[in-house]
This record gives sequence, C-alpha cells and structure tokens, in this order.
Amino acid sequence: MIRTAPKTSTTDMEVTSIRLERELKEKLKDLSGNQGYQALIRDILWNYVQHKSGDYRPNFSVYDIRASIRATAQQEERCVLTGKFIQPQEPMLLGLTFNGDMVPLSLESMPPETSNLKAAR
Repeated sequence: MIRTAPKTSTTDMEVTSIRLERELKEKLKDLSGNQGYQALIRDILWNYVQHKSGDYRPNFSVYDIRASIRATAQQEERCVLTGKFIQPQEPMLLGLTFNGDMVPLSLESMPPETSNLKAAR
C-alpha cells in the first residue's frame, strides 16, 4: 500500500528528466487512473525513500488483516503493525488485507487467539 507524502505545490518542485521505456510509461498511466502517472511515480519514490530510511510506518491495524498464514522470512522484512524488523529465516506471518495485499507480520503482532504459532516454534 502506497502512502502519499504531504502535497507539495508543483511550483515548489524541481523539474527532473527521467528516461522510461514507452511500455513502462503506458503501464504507469494505466495504473495511475485520475491521479496521473507523474504523481504515481512520486508516491512510489517517496514510499521507497521512507521504507529504506526507516521512516516508513504503514497505517495498518490488526483489524485490517483478513487472514494470516505462516511463513519464513527470506530477507529482512518489517512488520506493518509494529515496525519490528523480521530477520531472514525467522518465522513470521503473511497477512492478507481487505485490499488484497499480502503484508509482513511479526508473530507477536497478532492477538494470541489468531495465531498459535508461538507454540509451534
């Protein structure tokens, strides 16, 4: 789920040229809907920067999770509920959101009645 950065007036932005494959640009246009593909690209870049810098705090709650399944992290992940890092090869959950996204969850992030995985470790 992409979280938008605060809206900035386009007069306060710098013009940057980027070369994109025509097919990529067309797919971005299709995906962006009424938002416009440039705004979509900005949202994607802000999401990347926030995630990599550690500032990313998704706005999820346990009530956004429809279902969860056991998983093992293959790379470092960050729980969308607690922000806790999940290390490679550590047990975790994958949570299915109401929007159909699969999100990483630490075992401790879900209420005990929804996950009996601690006993299975």
